Amino acid sequence: MDLPISGAIKDSYERLPRQMKVVARWLLDHPTEVALLSMREQARRAGVPPATLTRLAQRLGFDGFDKLKAIFADNIRERPESFAGRAGELLVRRKGEGDAALISDTIKALQDHLRELAEPSAIAALAAAADIMAKARQIFCLGLRSSFPAAYLLQYVGALLGSSTVLIDGIGGTANDVLRSIGPKDVLLAVTVSPYTRWTVQAAEFAVSRGAKVVALTDSELSPIAKLSKIVIRVQTETPSFFHTMTPAFVAAECLVELIAAKRGSRALEALAANEAQLAAFDTYVLKKRRKREA
Repeated sequence: MDLPISGAIKDSYERLPRQMKVVARWLLDHPTEVALLSMREQARRAGVPPATLTRLAQRLGFDGFDKLKAIFADNIRERPESFAGRAGELLVRRKGEGDAALISDTIKALQDHLRELAEPSAIAALAAAADIMAKARQIFCLGLRSSFPAAYLLQYVGALLGSSTVLIDGIGGTANDVLRSIGPKDVLLAVTVSPYTRWTVQAAEFAVSRGAKVVALTDSELSPIAKLSKIVIRVQTETPSFFHTMTPAFVAAECLVELIAAKRGSRALEALAANEAQLAAFDTYVLKKRRKREA
């Protein structure tokens, strides 16, 4: 969230009571919903009493929650391409309207999440992350449970581009061993969303202690890994369903490898050519042979 009030929220976060912390996360993670929904509905979705929203607003220096909400509403109106109408329609749709409605709600949610990755702040974060990753000696990629596919994709495609990428998958209990060589010239790409995996945070702490830079793919500026990271790429995870989505994190990883390829230039092309030659030598893929042109 690119608002001045976000700094005040983050600065005061650790000193807030538990329920106010819940509200603080809600404000930072759902700026569009804050602008569109009633205080009562926001309280319901955040899982706190409505009075907690008022108390947090007052703690931040506002007379009441409506004054705080107005800042979010102004930000929505000032966006170059406001999607308030589309988001509002999505937010008020009810579940239980049949298969088509459920699928439509999910697709619309994903469209909005991916649209956020095209906003200037997200583009700047992706570009900055790709810049330090392209220059890194090694890129360590870590993601546990549902976060694993995004980390694996970046390691796999990064290796095709000639980057020295290392996947931390912990086979045989060796996850700690992989980080033994991490140092100041390296980058740890860490993917974790709520509920955050403890070992991912511990790995980030270790990487920082060794002088490495951490790039975080995470769902909140207040996630436990954000404060350890050089760059935070925020990805939304909420869907109308019962599970969170990792599609935005996966897309962010694809954007990163695309940018890394562009930054590596001819080196990436040479690495890809060498990889294709090896695949051809092992007859890896089933390819339809071209028919010879008739004379």
